[in-house]
Amino acid sequence: MNIVESIKMAVKTLAANKLRSSLTMLGIIIGNSSVIAMIGIGQGVQNYTLAQLESYGPNLLNVFPGSEDTEGFIAEEPKLVLSDAEAIITQAPAVKKVAPQISSRLAISYQNLSTQANITGTTPDFLYVRNATVVNGRFFNLSEQTQNALVVVLGSDPARKLFNSNNPIGKEVQINNISFQVIGVMKSKGSVGGMNQDDVVYIPIATMATQVDGRISPYGIPIDSIEVSAKDKQSISAASFQITNLLTRRHGKKDFSITANKSFQDLVSQITGTLSLLLAAIASISLLVGGIGIMNIMLVSVTERTQEIGLRKAIGATQQAILSQFLIEAVILSVTGGLIGTGIGIGGTIIVGLLTPLKPGVSATAIALAVGVSGSIGLIFGVVPARRAAQLDPIVALRSA
Repeated sequence: MNIVESIKMAVKTLAANKLRSSLTMLGIIIGNSSVIAMIGIGQGVQNYTLAQLESYGPNLLNVFPGSEDTEGFIAEEPKLVLSDAEAIITQAPAVKKVAPQISSRLAISYQNLSTQANITGTTPDFLYVRNATVVNGRFFNLSEQTQNALVVVLGSDPARKLFNSNNPIGKEVQINNISFQVIGVMKSKGSVGGMNQDDVVYIPIATMATQVDGRISPYGIPIDSIEVSAKDKQSISAASFQITNLLTRRHGKKDFSITANKSFQDLVSQITGTLSLLLAAIASISLLVGGIGIMNIMLVSVTERTQEIGLRKAIGATQQAILSQFLIEAVILSVTGGLIGTGIGIGGTIIVGLLTPLKPGVSATAIALAVGVSGSIGLIFGVVPARRAAQLDPIVALRSA
């Protein structure tokens, strides 16, 4: 009997016992769909998290006052000043842009409406450093920064709370009993790590220091942090090294800390990748269970078909033909279950992508691997019942009937 005839006979045999065949494939279906869904969703989580971190800014470095051994990375008094940021942009060749910042949680009001927001004093280069976009109006310019202009750019949350759907451009808002003219509204960026990037109001840093926050120092304007954008990803390490040397020389000691956004991205990528593999491994246990199910059902099938096996061997069927027949049936069950499970897994992944912001994807490699593993499981777990059938003595088999 050739392979085509063997396949036809296997299909007819399985079709004659539809319920048994369906239940046998169930473990494989569940296993395949789980593995594909877990891999796809895990990839979606990884991509979403990395995209959120990337939204903080390209090639971002953060410089904070306080050395690593200072609790919470915060010194007792701010040790960074505005001139440090100016020195970094002029003396660190690997740095492209800097955005020093001063922040305070204050009330901002318009007419009879009021809300709390993070008031951040910064520079025009903040847009580049943070990869931010103004969706309505504009950001303040260098001239307005140097002139301590009373202008403000609203984050999407304060703009919605104070103006609802009305256009806030040109309106006057109150911060610390000082009137600021609204010149722009930022594009929404969402939250990252529990930090709402939209609940912020931006004003020129000199205005923040002298009129809102009231910071004075004999060494210059104290600032909370300096956000730095390296020239490219390859320059991040060089930029960190140059900033460390420069500020250590200026301060006489290392009283600051530098963190790289890329380090967080690499860490998140490793963690989410490991978790995805772990989830896929847990889900693949169902494939093992499905393989055991195939073996058990095929063993039952061998017992039920003892007369058929004895008759086939009596008229000349070889052990190899009987072995192949039962192996083909096991592989058909596992591959069919794998294909059905793959379809369910892809469908589930698409639904998750439609209902959540994760945007998971399924790679062709994952699909090929899942179906290939399914076929292998059918082959491996089908060997025992197939060998048992092939080794039946035809006279004993016919007599048992």
